[in-house]
Amino acid sequence: MTKAKRKRLIYNLITFALVIAAFIILQSMIANKMISRSLKGQLVPICAWIVMAVSLNLVIGFSGELSLGHAGFMSVGAYTGAIISGWLLQVYEVQDTTLRLVLAMVAGGLIAGIAGVLIGIPVLRLRGDYLAIVTLAFGEIIRSLVNVLYVGVADGKLHFSFLNKNMPAGVSMLVDGAKGAVKIKPVATFTAGFVLILITLVVVLNLVNSRAGRAIQATRDNRIAAESMGVPVTKYKMMAFVTAAVLAGMAGALYGLNSSTVIPTQFTFNQSINVLVFVVLGGLGNVLGSVVSATLLTVLPEVLRAFADYRMLVYAIVLILVMVFTNNPTIRAFADRLFAPVKAIFRRSKKKTAGGDAQ
Repeated sequence: MTKAKRKRLIYNLITFALVIAAFIILQSMIANKMISRSLKGQLVPICAWIVMAVSLNLVIGFSGELSLGHAGFMSVGAYTGAIISGWLLQVYEVQDTTLRLVLAMVAGGLIAGIAGVLIGIPVLRLRGDYLAIVTLAFGEIIRSLVNVLYVGVADGKLHFSFLNKNMPAGVSMLVDGAKGAVKIKPVATFTAGFVLILITLVVVLNLVNSRAGRAIQATRDNRIAAESMGVPVTKYKMMAFVTAAVLAGMAGALYGLNSSTVIPTQFTFNQSINVLVFVVLGGLGNVLGSVVSATLLTVLPEVLRAFADYRMLVYAIVLILVMVFTNNPTIRAFADRLFAPVKAIFRRSKKKTAGGDAQ
């Protein structure tokens, strides 16, 4: 095994170990009633934001494209999940909450993936600021569309309408325009969120470490050189973009089915910026960093609730300080010295293993 492969294996093992350990600890705290009600209510949203951060990191960190419309894919997944769950319950009387949640998440990911393909075909031919502006516009277009979307069930069929036109009499509304998705029966669970995180990590880490992943990173590092070597740049950027859209759609379905109502204002441009902050603070191309930053920054506003009106000011100050310290060469050198003994242990173990193999 080469040094690079060994390093990737250790990184992947640490990432999965930390996620699994966190899940076991939190489940134990829930069973022993050692966790507050407000924090318990944040567990499913934390899972959704972790998936959003990791998937966006695939686009920004590994593909090198700045996307500002990731919340649009999340809203597509949330509304699709709410519609599918309500349709299964009202028409087919499916009482199994796990089955409804799984089907809703699969449908949310599928529809978001289709939206990713439709948007990616023209958009991914753009570069830099132009791509960012177009993805931002996409997010706002999606929000405007769901703001006038009406979906109801009548005679065992789904009825769609914009601006509430031509809806049959006696229809049971699932999506009511600006009021959002209504009459949602919350079915999302922390366990389902944990499973979705594991699926996301498996998909992203395997993709990044595959031949396609190396091609994606090559197009990020030097597009001209990649094209000159025969790499189909648009194809691989589309692969990363659509994969991220599918995962964002599944996260949206999980997030939407965690409450009784989903409204368009939950998926504004600000949410896309929040996810971008998770990615930047965690480190571009750093999957584990995205997991940690999404968790901490989602919990932080709740922890700072004691500051009342000043909590968001404190939150902003914390973000600035984190950015300053993480980009400070002195702090990085201190961290290297701090973890030097651990690295030395790994190096000695590798030498012993190599010596044993040679004998």
